[in-house]
Amino acid sequence: MRTTTDRHSEMNAAFRIIKGDEEYRHALAQAEALVAIDPRPGTAEGDRLEVLTLLIEDYETRQFPFEAPDPVDAITFRMEEQQLLQKDLVPFIGSRSRVSEVLARKRPLTVQMIRALSSGLGIPLNALVGEPRPRTNDRAPDTKDPEWGKFPYKEMLKRGWFSELMQSAGGSPVDTIKAFFARVAASPAALYRRTFRGEDLDERAYYSTLAWTARVLLRAKTAEKSLAQFDRERLSKEVLRELACLSWLDDGPRIAPEFLAKIGILMVIEPRLPNTLLDGAALLTEQGRPIVALTLRIDRVDYFWFTLLHEVVHVWKHLRSAEEAFVDRVEAGESPERVEQEANRLARDAFVPHSSWKRSEAYLNPSRQSIRETADRWRIHPALVAGRLQRETGRYQVFREFLGQGTVRKFFPEVTFS
Repeated sequence: MRTTTDRHSEMNAAFRIIKGDEEYRHALAQAEALVAIDPRPGTAEGDRLEVLTLLIEDYETRQFPFEAPDPVDAITFRMEEQQLLQKDLVPFIGSRSRVSEVLARKRPLTVQMIRALSSGLGIPLNALVGEPRPRTNDRAPDTKDPEWGKFPYKEMLKRGWFSELMQSAGGSPVDTIKAFFARVAASPAALYRRTFRGEDLDERAYYSTLAWTARVLLRAKTAEKSLAQFDRERLSKEVLRELACLSWLDDGPRIAPEFLAKIGILMVIEPRLPNTLLDGAALLTEQGRPIVALTLRIDRVDYFWFTLLHEVVHVWKHLRSAEEAFVDRVEAGESPERVEQEANRLARDAFVPHSSWKRSEAYLNPSRQSIRETADRWRIHPALVAGRLQRETGRYQVFREFLGQGTVRKFFPEVTFS
């Protein structure tokens, strides 16, 4: 039987800074137990849950930071959070035409703009003073051959991508990279002339993405023979719904590749290369086999499932040629491209249809209990409900305990994450 001293010791433990993974998981377990009883604010349990949530958030900020955006990314991210339109930026930047030029990366931010955006929208100064990346939609090299020196050779070498090539390639970085591409496809030139759709890529991001997709295709060569024949007609909203319901299971991420393999889609987990912020991609092999590739850049349940379904929609609705690939970053905001909007909509509706979402208790009266009830009603992980609430309300600090931070990568122990 616990004594009063034991209970006080347990309470005091909740007020210590989390310093390691074991303490983090213990704090998560405590928070989950408190969430289950849904304590009222102001009670001892309610106060303890609030403090635990803050300590968990502090640890996650230190251990799982988001990539720092460039200035334009920082502005557009804040616009998404606060549901701002371009006209809302006029007081900070100057005029509608000037706002358009800044967001299109045609005009740099001035010191006055930086100060106004920082004080007016709360964007950190260090996020606004960086050098914006040039806008390069649907990037593909103009020349017949890529500039081989721009590939991230050292990182590819570090990851062991060239382990079987070093001797035969003669040791030259350029020769090694060429040999690497030759292993991937019978016609390497078709690989590095591939068009990337979805995410805007600057030059460095383009070469890293090109190398990453080549690695994904190389891994696919050994796995695709064991998959069922792909038939696009087998894909449907019902199949998406079945896939979404796997999130309800404790080991859903482990089962997802098996589910997709049965309908002829290969799922590959490959960590991103430097200079990219990719979460996922949809592409085809030379033989027409569809691949859904995820980076698990953000190790969170809602990111995993939404990205996965988004890419499956691309396979179903949009991917028709091996000469293009869809590459996506989840938190980049709503894209102006119709195909990206359709992928977002169908992925969201697979979890909870829009009309049902607007009538759900989670949407109308957000609370821990309504999140759990809505998740159970639709047989999905609560992270999908909490993440959708955060995204639509712009309140990214609420209901974080449901998001499953740091719980997806463990299902793929064969993958090394840096």
